[in-house]
Amino acid sequence: MTTYIQYTVETAPEASKPILETVQKKMGFVPNLMATMAEAPVQVEAYLTMMGLFEKTDLSPTEREIILMTNNRLNGCTYCMAAHSTVAKMQGMDADVLEALRAGTPIADPKLEALRKFAEIVNESRGWATEEQVEEFIAAGYTKQTVLEVIVGTSLKVLSNYTTHIVNPPLDKGFQPMAWSPEDAAS
Repeated sequence: MTTYIQYTVETAPEASKPILETVQKKMGFVPNLMATMAEAPVQVEAYLTMMGLFEKTDLSPTEREIILMTNNRLNGCTYCMAAHSTVAKMQGMDADVLEALRAGTPIADPKLEALRKFAEIVNESRGWATEEQVEEFIAAGYTKQTVLEVIVGTSLKVLSNYTTHIVNPPLDKGFQPMAWSPEDAAS
């Protein structure tokens, strides 16, 4: 079995060191996923760049997490679901929304539920949403821009979820209280 290292700022490849330093300063630690991504400097840089770009969307933090956590659940990513559950909780996401995302059940708020459903459609159809599905999403109060921003969030999760599946980083201590497994989901 191929084993991947969780690098520190000191042990990382030279091109990854400044990236991990930035993460350390911003978060107070380097999450194991990013520490592992440091093996390929371009990957850890791509991940952080995409995260930064995704934060520039017109979506609220809760809406962004809906997209990310929906993809985490559908892709069966235990690490990312725990990490994003922790982040969502820290950002003040309503507990009922957080629980619905972890369980794969509908969100009570109709607009947020439309976003969750559309994120599911994009993931499960591999981007082949029908015109009717797109129009239904827009009718729920979103825009053509949001349609494309859902794709950005989905792309970000392909990068991290697929990496996690292959490198299997240990769950960071700070994320352990929000540990999750696919069996926790209804669907």
